[in-house]
Amino acid sequence: MLVRFSHCDPAGIVFYPQYFIMFNGLVEDWFNQGLGVNYARTITEHRLGFPIVKLECDFVAPSKIGEIITLGLRLLRLGRSSMEIAVDCRHGAQARLSARFVLVAMDLERQRAQPVPDDLRALMLAFRNGEFDINNHNRRET
Repeated sequence: MLVRFSHCDPAGIVFYPQYFIMFNGLVEDWFNQGLGVNYARTITEHRLGFPIVKLECDFVAPSKIGEIITLGLRLLRLGRSSMEIAVDCRHGAQARLSARFVLVAMDLERQRAQPVPDDLRALMLAFRNGEFDINNHNRRET
């Protein structure tokens, strides 16, 4: 992913909240390309959302405008209605940040947690030993 001007602060480095927007895009891409599930339809037609309820992030080094960074996603845990995700950001071999966050399956009509649907759970469990790379839109075995 190219670090764009819109990602950066006046110093030319990624402004930290922009990473959180990138994380959301990574989750959408994981659903669409990694799991083969249309994320937009999941929200608009099935009224199922996956908000982040917990987020931890370790910033290792700054990312700069014009650099190419790689975001990788791993499913660490899948519970009844929640999942824990790990994200790593790199520029080449250099680590830029690592994050862990918890998403909760939420019924968007009732605004309450709900169990992850069985069909989606099966896709996620099949993915559990892999990593989704946003640049290649594919799964890598780990």
